[in-house]
Amino acid sequence: MIKKILVVCVGNICRSPTAEALLQSKLASKGIAVSSAGLGALVGKPVDSSAAQVMAAAGLALPDHQARQLTPAMLHEADLILAMESRHLQKIHSLAPEARGKALLLGKWLDNAEVPDPYRQQLPAFEHVFKIMDKATDAWLRYL
Repeated sequence: MIKKILVVCVGNICRSPTAEALLQSKLASKGIAVSSAGLGALVGKPVDSSAAQVMAAAGLALPDHQARQLTPAMLHEADLILAMESRHLQKIHSLAPEARGKALLLGKWLDNAEVPDPYRQQLPAFEHVFKIMDKATDAWLRYL
């Protein structure tokens, strides 16, 4: 039974908090805790302003978010770990080899689609990435 989902990207200010907010919204009635962290987190930083703008347009927000660095303990505690890119999975596996069976791509059910990093790009890049993550999180719902 999945009770804790951890979403992972690099900085923990764009993709993973957006996917966290999407999953929290979609899983609100299921009692599943969703959090996020970064492989190279910009520790203490809030959600990127462009990511926040795109989230707000969809009725989502994480106003209290502070980026945090991924730790082996976080990986151990999570029941499911969702990463944005294959190279993130490789880093997760090296941090915590025992997480191999529960660390998957967010885009697993979209032919293992990777979610590109919109950091320091224009708003359309964030909107494009949001659409991918919205579809990817929808695809996960039947398994959660």
